[in-house]
Amino acid sequence: MADINEARATFDRFDADGDGQVTPDEFKHAMAEMGDPYVTGPVAEAVIKAKDTDQNGTMSFDEFWQALQG
Repeated sequence: MADINEARATFDRFDADGDGQVTPDEFKHAMAEMGDPYVTGPVAEAVIKAKDTDQNGTMSFDEFWQALQG
C-alpha cells in the first residue's frame, strides 16, 4: 500500500495547474520532466482513461489513489 502523503506529492507533480485534475497533456509533460520522453499524447490519454473512473477525461487525486491501491 502506498503512503498517501507520498502519493499526494507525486500527484501534485502531475497536476501542473493545481486544479485537482490531471489532464493527458499534464501527464505527458510531467513524465517527460521525470525522464520519460516516450509518453506520447495517445499513451497519456490511454493512461488517464484507464484511471478515470468518473469518465470526465481527467484523473483526480481520488482516482490516482485508488489506482495505487490495486
